[in-house]
Amino acid sequence: MPLLRQPLLLLARSGRIKRLVSTMPVSAGIVRSYVPGEDTSDAVHATAGLVDEHLRVTLDYLGEDTLDSDQADATVQAYLDLLGALSVRGLTRWAEVSVKLSAIGQAIPQQGHKIALENARTICRAARNAGTTVTLDMEDHTTTDATLATLRELRKDFPETGAVLQAYLHRTEADCRTLAYEGSRVRLCKGAYDEPAEVAFQSRLEVDKSYVRCLKVLLAGQGYPMIATHDPRLIRIASSLASRNGRAAGSYEFQMLFGIRPEEQRRLVAAGETMRVYVPYGTEWYGYLMRRLAERPQNLTFFVRSLVSKK
Repeated sequence: MPLLRQPLLLLARSGRIKRLVSTMPVSAGIVRSYVPGEDTSDAVHATAGLVDEHLRVTLDYLGEDTLDSDQADATVQAYLDLLGALSVRGLTRWAEVSVKLSAIGQAIPQQGHKIALENARTICRAARNAGTTVTLDMEDHTTTDATLATLRELRKDFPETGAVLQAYLHRTEADCRTLAYEGSRVRLCKGAYDEPAEVAFQSRLEVDKSYVRCLKVLLAGQGYPMIATHDPRLIRIASSLASRNGRAAGSYEFQMLFGIRPEEQRRLVAAGETMRVYVPYGTEWYGYLMRRLAERPQNLTFFVRSLVSKK
């Protein structure tokens, strides 16, 4: 898969390929299997279906690398619209939102940190008024310190704001120790960016070992761990560590991506676990889809066949 990663990331920038993918029957089906749609109504409909299956949801309005304030404002408004629609449907008890700071202005030259912080405050305030919460997504390692600084500022007024930590970074075990305090919500994932060896573990084994070390810290701590993995072995280890630490049901949760291992999602719910599904939506779905295809070779096969058969 490392050989496929770079070509797929290059394809992610191709508008022509995006048009082909979105209009062909097979590949359009692949899109829908990972991204329920582009509009607020699509996101709310998908959320309602998942909630009906006793799953919880976190919603991400897709977009990153926002470089102007108008675009950042549009993203904020999309979240406000989403939160309002979820509230009207009575879904905010089970659904929260995930926000990338780069999508709400973090990368804007000179004033990016201030703009992103104020925009994040606006979303957090709307989420609280709707009866739900916000989790700040983590991005590449160059933004980690800035994202955690924003988190600290937000938690002064919105202590329920969730954090995300990526186990493939060398620093993450220490960050887990810092954030494993009472009331702190922390999503632990492996990490999805192409990071250099100076800051990140490179082998799957080393990343898995780091993930387990981080799990031990979070599950032994006083916070609320959100265990984001599709790996069956890590799920078993997390369940064992939760039991060993006397964790009651509802004092932690599992998280998986929309469209990946839905049977396992339902199995965990049936076993009494809290299971949250990460649901992305919006017009900027193409780059997200390419990353999912890179992770799932069997879906890449269908994708390539669709391109080849296009007349």
